[in-house]
Amino acid sequence: MGKRILIVDDAAFMRMMIKDILTKNGYEIAGEAADGVQAVEKYQQLRPDLVTLDITMPEMDGLEALRRIRAIDPNARVIMCSAMGQQAMVIDAIQAGARDFVVKPFQAERVLEAIRKALM
Repeated sequence: MGKRILIVDDAAFMRMMIKDILTKNGYEIAGEAADGVQAVEKYQQLRPDLVTLDITMPEMDGLEALRRIRAIDPNARVIMCSAMGQQAMVIDAIQAGARDFVVKPFQAERVLEAIRKALM
C-alpha cells in the first residue's frame, strides 16, 4: 500500500494538481485541507505519513500549522509548498522542522523527489 499523504492548500486547483501527481505515482491521499486550522485537525484525525503544506493560507498560515503539527507529533514529515520569492519563509519553515520545500508552479519530478526524500 502507498504512503498516505495529507494535502493542504487554500487553492483547490493546487490540491488537485498535487493529488494528480501523487496518485499517478502510487501514493494514497489521506485527506485534504484548505487552511492551517483544518490541517492541524486532519493531521490529528488521519495521522498521515506526510503532509504537503502551503505557506500562505487564511485562518492559520502554513508556518503556524507546521509548528502545531510538530507539537502534536515531533516526527511529523512535512514538505512546505509556496510561490517564488519567499526565501525568508523557506528558512523559517526548515528551522521549524519542515523536511523540504517545493516551489509553485509544481514540477512533478521535484514534488516526487521531495516526498521520496522526506519519507526515507
